[in-house]
Amino acid sequence: MDIGTIQEISKNQFLYSLHELNQYHLAQRLFMILCYGLLAKLADIFIDRLLLRLAARTKWEADERIMEIIHRPICWTIFLLGISHAIILTPALPPPWAGILPKVIKTLILMVWWISLIQEITAMNEHNMSWVLQKIDKTHFYMIKNISRILLLFTGILWGLVIWDVNLTPLFASAGIIGIAIALAAKDTLANFFGGIALFVDAAYKVGDYIILDTGERGEVVEVGIRSTKIKTRDDILITIPNSIMSTSKIINQSAPEPHYRIRIDVGVAYDSDLRQVEKTLLKVAKENKALAERPEPRVRVRHFADSAILFQLLVWVQDPRHRGRETHNLLKMIHSAFNDNNIEIPFPQHNVHLQPAAKEHPAIIIE
Repeated sequence: MDIGTIQEISKNQFLYSLHELNQYHLAQRLFMILCYGLLAKLADIFIDRLLLRLAARTKWEADERIMEIIHRPICWTIFLLGISHAIILTPALPPPWAGILPKVIKTLILMVWWISLIQEITAMNEHNMSWVLQKIDKTHFYMIKNISRILLLFTGILWGLVIWDVNLTPLFASAGIIGIAIALAAKDTLANFFGGIALFVDAAYKVGDYIILDTGERGEVVEVGIRSTKIKTRDDILITIPNSIMSTSKIINQSAPEPHYRIRIDVGVAYDSDLRQVEKTLLKVAKENKALAERPEPRVRVRHFADSAILFQLLVWVQDPRHRGRETHNLLKMIHSAFNDNNIEIPFPQHNVHLQPAAKEHPAIIIE
């Protein structure tokens, strides 16, 4: 068979294929898709030029956020609906395309919304969702965020199975056996999950609280997740602790029930000091420190008579437990300077050694 004959056969096969495709009105279907594409573009312009601008003018921040979330999915949904409409035009496409293509389009629409919502939920934080945090605290916000992400994930998977006509009855029937197997294989994960739910219900702490664990870790709670709690220490080190451990540990919450935290400053003065002057000086130092809380007011207490000094204690409150170390540092410097200005002595332990004349070979030594 020569080259000319082969080319002729290929040409005839191509023309036959065009004829076969032509009976399905490809031009009409492409025109339908083009119309929906233009409609999707008009929806894009309508949302961008009108709805988003109207939402930006309102006082309610949620409408603008909602428009940003549904903007792209709506445009893609309109375009994919156009393809779906073009597929179901008569005459119907030959099998298996008549059954597969509509399911593919439905799956793509599901994925557009599914991926968009998961991405938006993942990106939610205290900065772009400040209008929500005005009504609920950070801990509830992050807990709802994590639970919503898990529910959305399983809902999307089940919906996809329904689209492809997967029989879910055997799946649900075997859920008991599968559940037992999963519980045994992932018991630690389940313990952390239910530990997180217990912490959420008990409200032992929330994001932003300053806590101390019975193991000695101390820091700010930065995230309460489904599986673990993250704590940022004063050394800017992030510690991740499983919720199963947090739910069974002794937790000291320094930010509850009130965020104020008390600082105790111990200082000793000489026995010949004017105690009233010492008290006034300490209160003056506390009032001059503007970083301290005004309520409760600073207090001064005489604790006891020590060997070398009369021990005073200055009691003040800071707005946040994180500021304890810094304000203790500032107060100690201010007290030292104020005592020097008012000639108040801060004694230190000392011993007096007296040598008494006795036998020349063995002088007596008396230590006081």
